[in-house]
Amino acid sequence: MEYRQLGRTPWRVSTISFGCWAIGGDAWGNVGETEALAALHRAVDLGVNFFDTADVYGDGRSEQLLAKLKNERNEEIIIATKAGRRLNPHNAAGYTVDNIQRFVERSLQNLSVDSIDLLQLHCPPTDVYYYPELFGGLDSLVAQGKLRYYGVSVQRIEEALKAIEYPNVQTVQIIFNIFRQRPADLFFEEAKKHDVGILARVPLSSGMLTGKLTSQSTFVSTDHRAYNRHGEAFDRGETFSGVDYDTSLAAVEELRTVVPPGISLTQFALRWILMFDAVTCAIPGAKNPAQVEENASAADIPPLSESTMKVVRDLYERRIRSAVHHLW
Repeated sequence: MEYRQLGRTPWRVSTISFGCWAIGGDAWGNVGETEALAALHRAVDLGVNFFDTADVYGDGRSEQLLAKLKNERNEEIIIATKAGRRLNPHNAAGYTVDNIQRFVERSLQNLSVDSIDLLQLHCPPTDVYYYPELFGGLDSLVAQGKLRYYGVSVQRIEEALKAIEYPNVQTVQIIFNIFRQRPADLFFEEAKKHDVGILARVPLSSGMLTGKLTSQSTFVSTDHRAYNRHGEAFDRGETFSGVDYDTSLAAVEELRTVVPPGISLTQFALRWILMFDAVTCAIPGAKNPAQVEENASAADIPPLSESTMKVVRDLYERRIRSAVHHLW
């Protein structure tokens, strides 16, 4: 496993970390507790030390599973959670210091800790990034010892650029993968100037970049890939990176031709992300130990060649850019 510095925090985190949305069991189909814990334990076995979750993943189930993991292991385990999406309606007006503090208290209980390692605002509306009083409230929670550090999870480049103007924003979580390359154009350099950690979410484009999906693939009704392809439940960019399903399948077929022998498309897609030194880690999800093993092994793959990187960029320009680049 490879490790990189997480912004200005004291932590070096595994470049392949663990996104815990799927094990919440409410947006990717059901995942049993035994299998979820087995996946988490296997991740620790393989050197993963950073786990990203949220208070809404399984209505707290994902956080509670991480609490069990931490209780059963002696290794350092760093947990990042998120707050804000419990608001109903989810609007900018709800992002008050009192509401965030209430969500923090609930997460502290779910995680069985006295202080949250890293709290992230959970993809709030754009207006929230222009609320300095809210970020001041997060500073107060740090001073109280409720949080060690905080960051943001964003949908749009504009939001990311605004967020890092606040001096104590330590991390930005953003969708970045072969099908969503815009963050590398400007934001990565700005993040490096501010010494901000970057967490690359949706790194496998909701499973599309594993190469295991086909035109005949089906998804259970509780899987967001069945019910959110057009943004019916939340931002459509979270599902298949906002790219049309058939367009993605065609692009994947072309990608297969450039994957070096001996590695899977999953490993290739994750290693591609790690070629960008501004990225601290990718946070793929996993439902079982086998998926964890395939993900984690990407950290050990040699760097991709310049010619391979160029082929991937050219593919994006031809097949994907017009559909997504201007939207997020």
